[in-house]
Amino acid sequence: MNENNGGNVQDASNKMSNLTEMLKIKTNISNDLAKTRSDNVNKKNYKAFARNNSRTTVNKLAITNKILPKPYHRNINKQIDKPNMKVIFLGGLNQIGKNITLFEFGDDIVMLDCGSAFPDGEMLGIDLVIPDFSYIKSNAERIRGLVITHGHEDHIGAVPYLLSKVNIPIYGTALTVGLLSSKLKEHRLSGVAKLNVVYPGQTINLGSMSVEFIHVNHSIPDAVGVAITSPAGTIVHTGDFKIDCTPSRGPMIDLARFSEIGKKGVLALMADSTNAERPGYTMTEKKINESFEKLFHRAGDRRIVIATFASNIGRIQQIINCAAKCKRKVAFSGRSMINYIAISKQLNYIEAPDDIIIDIELITKYSNGEVVLVTTGSQGEPMSALHRMAFSEHRKVSVGPEDFIIVSATPIPGNEKTVGNVINSLMKLGCEVIYESMYEVHVSGHACQEELKIIHGLTKPKYFIPVHGEYKHLKKHAEIAENMGMESSRIYVGDSGDVLEIGESVMKKVGQVPAEPVFVDGIGVGDVGSIVLRDRKHLGQDGLIVVVATLDSSDKHIIAGPDIVSRGFVYVRESERLMNEARYVAIKSVESCSMQKLRDWTTIKTKIRDDLYKLFHNRTRRNPVILPIIMEV
Repeated sequence: MNENNGGNVQDASNKMSNLTEMLKIKTNISNDLAKTRSDNVNKKNYKAFARNNSRTTVNKLAITNKILPKPYHRNINKQIDKPNMKVIFLGGLNQIGKNITLFEFGDDIVMLDCGSAFPDGEMLGIDLVIPDFSYIKSNAERIRGLVITHGHEDHIGAVPYLLSKVNIPIYGTALTVGLLSSKLKEHRLSGVAKLNVVYPGQTINLGSMSVEFIHVNHSIPDAVGVAITSPAGTIVHTGDFKIDCTPSRGPMIDLARFSEIGKKGVLALMADSTNAERPGYTMTEKKINESFEKLFHRAGDRRIVIATFASNIGRIQQIINCAAKCKRKVAFSGRSMINYIAISKQLNYIEAPDDIIIDIELITKYSNGEVVLVTTGSQGEPMSALHRMAFSEHRKVSVGPEDFIIVSATPIPGNEKTVGNVINSLMKLGCEVIYESMYEVHVSGHACQEELKIIHGLTKPKYFIPVHGEYKHLKKHAEIAENMGMESSRIYVGDSGDVLEIGESVMKKVGQVPAEPVFVDGIGVGDVGSIVLRDRKHLGQDGLIVVVATLDSSDKHIIAGPDIVSRGFVYVRESERLMNEARYVAIKSVESCSMQKLRDWTTIKTKIRDDLYKLFHNRTRRNPVILPIIMEV
């Protein structure tokens, strides 16, 4: 009995000892788990780690009564860091237009859009502004493809200039590819690049990255956003978008897909910032249809002329529908307008009765009340059809009191003055002009603040990069993200040329690439730079003085001249005294050089230029460009 009691006591003592050891092990494991959690183990793995290891330890103790060896390995489930990727902005930041972005992972590069921009008032004589392709040319073998979000010029306008330097496959929706194909044909580049048609919901693989196309609403059909996925994570780029529940054509934006991608995890969101300063929601395109019907009725028996963007196919379809209801014929004016209509009809993006669309040559065969003329020129472009009508330069159309004109567009920032000049000129001709600030004849294709918040809320990005806008738009969009709870350290407001590195634990600028604007002037590309533009501005502001003289080749004394020619500086016949004084100064300059035996042409020209500069500045407080021309005999 005593032995049994002794055995029981011993057993109890052993159990207590084992229990004590178990408690020690559990305490050590708890401490280890706390350290492991501090080593960035995620919550899900942490719970599984704790549950599995605690049960395993208890089971082993129950079976073997042994202590696990030390040290205990704490980093079994430590998260392995994902690689980073680079985003390179060659345009589209701190400006409207010239959108082009590169996504780089390892040896692969995917390009997104390749657009042009309007020249501003300082770019005298420039036809088009395109991106700098230097970085692309030096990395051409790594580029797996160019993805286009939609067919607007600020997203496809520079593609022909790109393809003249590198040949890469291009991916876009049906209408986008159709418009791009026509553009390449104009530049005699048909067949240079492979054009691939893709559809919303489709995913393509480009090297180590995949690109999913997501349907969005915009002012042109077939617009898409993209989700670019690499081993570094998923970057969502909205493209140009708005949330329109009742679009004029096609379904509303695929918000469900944005939400699904957000649930899977979005590394970074890049979103359209054009309307980031506008509160509320962008008005639905259906509202324009109501306005058009009212205005068509108001026009009565007058001819209706509507200026809009050639690419706004949905708007043009609404005009055709209203014209059909009012039993009017529709004609089109402007080369880009005619091209867009032809492509859209061919691809069935525009539906119209066979007899409703007529050639502009036939409008004189119908009364004013039977015609609607749809034209380019909503931005006041000097060579556009509406501009030529306003200044009586159009060869086929003259406008006057019998015309009811609707400008169905909002001026792009910087174009307000040119648009105003066209409207003023049309009114002087007696036309009644309806424009956006008076009636609801235009809605934007870009999201306002509440729509931007919805996209942020659905995608739940780790990082945010506002794109597509001037600095004020990007900054306002960044504030919206902060107001939704995103830390400012996770938001990047960049500039064209920035190279950004993004990963699970980092978003930082790591470099800069050439991203200065390249100017297209006539058939010249890049041959006009800042120095030429500076000279053009100088000539435009102060004019030109040309000094022509003939010198003896032996001693450089004047044989003939100097003659003074003024262009854009003063009217010579009314400034004879100043011209005579300038001629006298030029003679003295040449004689001074001759006396000092300074007989090289460069020195003589510099002396003439400097002395005349002082004269003209003192007399007029203006600084014309002075061009000495010296000849020897």
